[in-house]
Amino acid sequence: MKQTIKFSFVISTLALILSGCDKSNVQDKELIKSLEAKIQTLELQMKESKLPAATTSNPDTIKPLQDKIASLEKQLADTNAGTNDPKTLEKVQKLGYVQCGVSNGLPGFSNPNAKGEWEGLDVEFCQAVAAATIGDKTKVKYIPLTTEERFTALQLGEVDVLARNTTWTMHRDTALGVRFTGVNYYDGQGFMIKKNLGVYSATELDSATICVQSGTTTELNLADYFRFREMKYTPVIYDTEAQAIEGFDAGRCDVLTTDQSALYVFRQSLQDPSGAVVLPEIISKEPLGPVVRQGDDQWFNIVRWTLYTMLAAEELGVSSISVDDMKNSNDPNIRHLIGLDGPKGKGLGLSDDWGYRIIKQVGNYSESFERTVGTNSPFEMKRGVNALWQDGGIQYAPPIR
Repeated sequence: MKQTIKFSFVISTLALILSGCDKSNVQDKELIKSLEAKIQTLELQMKESKLPAATTSNPDTIKPLQDKIASLEKQLADTNAGTNDPKTLEKVQKLGYVQCGVSNGLPGFSNPNAKGEWEGLDVEFCQAVAAATIGDKTKVKYIPLTTEERFTALQLGEVDVLARNTTWTMHRDTALGVRFTGVNYYDGQGFMIKKNLGVYSATELDSATICVQSGTTTELNLADYFRFREMKYTPVIYDTEAQAIEGFDAGRCDVLTTDQSALYVFRQSLQDPSGAVVLPEIISKEPLGPVVRQGDDQWFNIVRWTLYTMLAAEELGVSSISVDDMKNSNDPNIRHLIGLDGPKGKGLGLSDDWGYRIIKQVGNYSESFERTVGTNSPFEMKRGVNALWQDGGIQYAPPIR
């Protein structure tokens, strides 16, 4: 009887898992249907095997079912592993575009402009990946995702890369079936207050009401910060960042907290931007970077080295304007960068000029930064820690050789 219950439980569990898979974007639908049919057959066999306990505990009766369940579990594992298709590059090149998950509206990072064209630091990174893999930076399909949707969309293959101001943490990197490829913006959580609050430091926020988005590391950092300092606060929680900003602007809270870069962006959208101020404290490390699915090392390497190519280009003084002239350079590092010498593109499955295409079509890291969030943008953010290592920052690219 115990064996019968055990098998019924396993079969029911597999059926539930498969039901969830069938509602997703798992590509191998035919295998799922096959597995479901096998489950129905096993369930029928279980019903027919409701004989005396001596019969159901007989190894000759149970062994075939054990073998079938083991086989079913293996096929299910293989199906789930197939969700992380190890041929993302092949799929991207076949479709002719990169599916890029972005924020659903964060000016400076990913946001449609007045013409409906996506722009921002994360958007330009997506364009760089398209330039490297397809040869045309415009071949990107932007898929706006909420914080709740972003990892699921990536896990299910709805996007090829997630470039959505997402913080790299241990849990996310080890438990969600995804991999962070690097950091394209080092950020940290901060606070924005109304000037009439008369506060000049985050240490003065005891008993404040604070607008925060739910389901984010921001919410967790906020609780940690106040708990450690034995300060009290009242959270005003919203599902989306846009709602949190609206709540702050409407006076439903004294303080808005999120990544400091975003606070500078959001301040521009307030009814009275001059009536708000961003406090100087940074209460967390928020390394923001592109994310891909686990299980496809080739695609992981492509996305990672796309970022490093943009950083290396800045280090070497190679820009979208000067890259053509650099073809005559004798500097071995520059020749490696644009694919004239060195490892070229074979190890990534790309053509030798993949790095050249990134720089020519999108530019180096500095060009992208200044254009989207820096001095040439409305936000005028300083490079800070996002400066190159030789300029006092922490951005650094390994050698391309």
